[in-house]
Amino acid sequence: MSLVVDLFREFALLSFVAFGGATALLPEMHRVVVENHQWLDDTTFTHLYAIAQAAPGPNVLVVTLIGWHVAGLPGALAATVAMCLPMSVLIYLLMDRWESFAGQRWQKAISIGVAPLAVGLIFSGATLIAQSAGLGVAAWALLAATMLTNLKTKLHPLWLIAAGALLGLFGLV
Repeated sequence: MSLVVDLFREFALLSFVAFGGATALLPEMHRVVVENHQWLDDTTFTHLYAIAQAAPGPNVLVVTLIGWHVAGLPGALAATVAMCLPMSVLIYLLMDRWESFAGQRWQKAISIGVAPLAVGLIFSGATLIAQSAGLGVAAWALLAATMLTNLKTKLHPLWLIAAGALLGLFGLV
């Protein structure tokens, strides 16, 4: 039971810094789950993230899978509830107060300032997963080419995903 309590405690703490959702917390989740507690290894962490992304549903599904892998059904429930409930309750309790400050300069600054924070956290999470997956030079080159193509053209991103899938299918990345 101590393991389930530890899972709940760790993910409850993580929930309070979840700007950008669970995906933005990947580096910190990795640190807690793989490095600190050694509940998972790098490969298993990466596989669980891949499964969560492939499955339909919210990004927080990775937390459920981590909890399941570590402590079965009680772990899955504890991790998911811990990730979702504390911050949801806090937001519910503070939302009316936040709205009373609508139009204030500092409120706008906070709202605008959180966006780059979330983008940076998500980028660091993507980098962590790429490193854990052991991507080679070709994969990093594909990433750079995809980014540049996406920024410089109006080509739909699904075409870029399809191109990456074909390169992977033929074993080029």
